[in-house]
Amino acid sequence: MSASPEPDRPPHRPSGSAGGVLIALGALIGPVAGLFAGSATAGFLVGTGAGAALATAMWLRAQRR
Repeated sequence: MSASPEPDRPPHRPSGSAGGVLIALGALIGPVAGLFAGSATAGFLVGTGAGAALATAMWLRAQRR
């Protein structure tokens, strides 16, 4: 039994954007902002969520190219 050749695949391009940094910054800055608002936990959750949303938006934008 002979192995069939693999189909042609486009070359892999590494992503030029680093969306993970947005999640990390949100997780770090959120609690600080939350302290001023009266709830560090809520700030952490909102900051992490906002960072994740921005990272997802960057990823979706890169997928369209």
